[in-house]
Amino acid sequence: MIVDRGMAFDENLQQIQARGHHYVVACRQSERLQWLEELEQEQGWQEILREPSPTNPAQKKSRVWVKRLETTDQLYILCRSEGRQAKDQAIREKQEKRLLADLGRLQARVAKKRITEAKVYEAIGRLKERYPRVARYYRLSFDPGQWELLWQEEAEAKAKALRMDGAYLLKTDRKDLDTEEAWRIYILLTRVENAFRDLKIPLRERPIFHHLQNRVQTHIFLCVLADHLLISIETSFLRKQIHTSWATLREQLSTHQVVTAVQPTSCGQLLQIRKGTIPEKQHQLIYDTLGIPYEVMVPVKTWLPNPE
Repeated sequence: MIVDRGMAFDENLQQIQARGHHYVVACRQSERLQWLEELEQEQGWQEILREPSPTNPAQKKSRVWVKRLETTDQLYILCRSEGRQAKDQAIREKQEKRLLADLGRLQARVAKKRITEAKVYEAIGRLKERYPRVARYYRLSFDPGQWELLWQEEAEAKAKALRMDGAYLLKTDRKDLDTEEAWRIYILLTRVENAFRDLKIPLRERPIFHHLQNRVQTHIFLCVLADHLLISIETSFLRKQIHTSWATLREQLSTHQVVTAVQPTSCGQLLQIRKGTIPEKQHQLIYDTLGIPYEVMVPVKTWLPNPE
């Protein structure tokens, strides 16, 4: 079982083991911080060799390093990623900028006494909920005597977070796994997530609410279906000795679009025609491989009244 840190609670892992399964999961923030000293040590790291696609030799893969750590019961894999480091930094800076902007607006309301004391505390609580990634690096308070909103950066906590940029921690009960093998097993999760995301958006399946059991089961079914479709597509290419990824195919197909043309007619109405554009050679190769006709849709003609 591969799950992200949102599900990596002890009770969930115990249920997985009770059913006779093994797991590879991403650890939660509190567990990751316990290994900060190991993260900062330069010894013991192993770089994962990530080959570019044979059809795209110029493809740049972000570098990833892993370190093996073992306890009595579990195997931990400490990971550092160049791509994730840039992503973590961008997300934090974006949230921090928004938090400070909202604090400035709240401070202006407080200064003009346009808000009650109770509402100030409510607003502070909402800001902490809205920006959990960065709010914990600031001490937010309200002085009712001076009627003043105050905040102060927690330099030590923020410095620790900066050192953790690009780092994440995996754990598994399979201590017999090779370090790189455990990492590659977990990365399969991102592949499934990408497949599901690509299926949800065009089919307008978002958002999916999980308040009822049948909705959870439907969500799981759609995830499995999306992954099967992705694997089926890539397998069709591999059988014809074409080594390419779904991400590359999706990017190439993005330029084959459906357009809508509207033109006036002699009868005074507007004729709206919706049809696919003419596929280019790279599109034709994809459709031929998958056995799909070049015409992605039957042209649709609609008569509309002329607004003039």
